[in-house]
Amino acid sequence: MSDTAGDVRIALPPHIDAAAVAARDAAARVERLAGVTMGTSWSVRFALPRGGDAAALGRAIEARLDGIVAEMSHWAAESLLSRFNRAPAGMWMALPADFAWVMARGLAIAAASGGAFDPAIGQLTDLWGFGPHGARPTPLGAEVAAARTLSGWQQLAWDGAARRLRQAGGVALDLSGIAKGFAVDAVAALLTERGIGHALVEIGGELVGRGVRPDGEPWWVDLETPPGLTLAPIRIALHELAVATSGDYRRGAHTLDPRTGRPALNGVVSVSVLHAQALDADAWATAIAVLGAEEGMALAVRERLAARVVMADGTEHLSPLLTAMLAD
Repeated sequence: MSDTAGDVRIALPPHIDAAAVAARDAAARVERLAGVTMGTSWSVRFALPRGGDAAALGRAIEARLDGIVAEMSHWAAESLLSRFNRAPAGMWMALPADFAWVMARGLAIAAASGGAFDPAIGQLTDLWGFGPHGARPTPLGAEVAAARTLSGWQQLAWDGAARRLRQAGGVALDLSGIAKGFAVDAVAALLTERGIGHALVEIGGELVGRGVRPDGEPWWVDLETPPGLTLAPIRIALHELAVATSGDYRRGAHTLDPRTGRPALNGVVSVSVLHAQALDADAWATAIAVLGAEEGMALAVRERLAARVVMADGTEHLSPLLTAMLAD
């Protein structure tokens, strides 16, 4: 961190799990596992219990992530999602539990954000060259209009009780704004199931922290400041919390506004959201990035989200909930 950026601001969780802190093993070793998934990297740091098998855990994590890709990848031609995208109009597809949970939350956040987050913009994603088919020329207005007729969460019929989704005809799902967050949650849950209550899970910059380090310190995570900007750093004690960041400063203007079918050119370069679940943090960060500073902050207030919006001119907006988390 640059000394010119000012003092580090510390964000503390609203609640501390005293039982988790008391249950830590001060003598435990912090191990690290890592790999690749979803076109990016994953890593897990965790306090390995006595007698634990790190290699077996790594294999279990890989299998869990491979299963999520097989269901929800927009890039894998034979994934369940891709098969839904090719399904004929009127067909209902039964979804497994993971996929159903992601769709239920995605549709709820789409409705709450007025469509700023939308899990059904695969046609637009591909049109703008952000999908598996790679770069394409800038689309014409007529092409955007045509893709919009085949896009939008309102076109999806969702039967939550039966966990099934109806294809309206040509509608393409794209869960890239929510699936990584779900995968982080899924790996954290896998660790808990295997008796590991103290861990930091990261996939492509989305993180969740459980418990604490063996020395009693939390899992400290710094919010990344986009290159060329000078902001006082924010360091988060990621204890029973997740954080996700959405922004265009790494890959260029790739955030699409589902409501217009075009890139969201509103001056936002980075949005970070803290939430109990990485899935929700991921989707809400996308929605706020689309809405822009003013509407995005209004959404954060209404939904009680801890959020930071960084603008291209170097200004920063913090939601009241995040401000309250900053230590004096």
